[in-house]
Amino acid sequence: MSLIVQKFGGSSVADAESIKRVAKRIVETRKAGNDVVVAVSAMGDSTDELLDLANEVTPIQAPRELDMLLSAGERISMALLAMAIKSMGHDARSFTGSQAGMITDATHGAARIVDVTPVRLREALDDGAIVIVAGFQGFSRESRDITTLGRGGSDTTAVALAAALEADVCEIYTDVDGVYTADPRVVKRAHKLGRVTSEEMLELAASGAKVLHIRAVEYARRHGVTLHVRSSFNNTEGTVVYDPSRAPEGAEVEESVIAGVAVDLSEAKITVVGVPDKPGVAAKIFKIVAATNANVDVIVQNVSAAATGKTDISFTLPKADGEKALTALAGAQEAIGFGSLQYDDQIGKLSIVGNAMRNASGVSAKLFEALYEAGINIEMISTSEIRISVVTRADSVNQAAIAVHTAFGLDAAEDAVVHAGTGR
Repeated sequence: MSLIVQKFGGSSVADAESIKRVAKRIVETRKAGNDVVVAVSAMGDSTDELLDLANEVTPIQAPRELDMLLSAGERISMALLAMAIKSMGHDARSFTGSQAGMITDATHGAARIVDVTPVRLREALDDGAIVIVAGFQGFSRESRDITTLGRGGSDTTAVALAAALEADVCEIYTDVDGVYTADPRVVKRAHKLGRVTSEEMLELAASGAKVLHIRAVEYARRHGVTLHVRSSFNNTEGTVVYDPSRAPEGAEVEESVIAGVAVDLSEAKITVVGVPDKPGVAAKIFKIVAATNANVDVIVQNVSAAATGKTDISFTLPKADGEKALTALAGAQEAIGFGSLQYDDQIGKLSIVGNAMRNASGVSAKLFEALYEAGINIEMISTSEIRISVVTRADSVNQAAIAVHTAFGLDAAEDAVVHAGTGR
């Protein structure tokens, strides 16, 4: 008997009919002779609705109470799903994150998993029950409070459960048929990948691909969990995310040099103008930014002007961190000696990712030529061994993605099917 962990996102359990459809799929997996553990997200957009409600009550929420509020969404989903499964004649037991043994640190809103002790889950499985776990949440032994894991936390919950229970596979169900070569809502001719390496998936997720959360992919790679991204709306095979070092003999990655194209509109750019071009100044700037907990992405420093001995340093970071970083830098302007700060939140980042880029020539040339022919101006460039990212204007990044996707021969013969929701 195999043990399968399944995760269903908000669009998969958006209403009563959707919950019944998901329950039927879970029961079918159980009837096939598998033990089943399910991690479930809040219904539809209910997390956003709870956030809106909190903002109506007060613009500044206590982090502890906000976690108490937001964790309610997943508890509703888990209970309704267990009821639906029971109505089909199968035993099902629902558990909150704390009941499931999901132990986290004490950080509210973005807690990290420090341990998983699934004692009650194993007992339920031994009794022949289907186990339903509320995703996105845990319990801190340090503070003895409920915590939430942040956006994409249900993916991470599912992977953590799969690792702790030594599951055969962790199936991530979403509203598309798998991992595509681009967001099918942006690039209509994107096609589904049969397999993608965990390394490629990490880069795609970090670059804005929404189908899997980066923390979940990272956790899966670290603990050797095989992921299978599938649609909750049909029974077609999805995309297997695997570690090449653990791949079965004969398994091959996709033939294309490029596995996918990702777009990210969540970042802003800060330019520190007139920075003294001498050792230690950049260290001071980024030490100040680091103290705000902002996650810096792309960094570009211009050539120093001979007449002034000063340069400009530009970097990108999440829009949510922009104001904190600007305030911190402004407070250190005199100490550092720069001229001014510029802030731009109308940028978009496009990235191409592929393991085969390590040994392929001409990839950069093809990317830049495609952007040139589409009339797209490049503002910043960043690279790794298997990724090239460019920053451009937000209103042109989708057009850039379509052009680059076509240039690398990734277009499918027909438009991709998106069943519902936002890709999670």
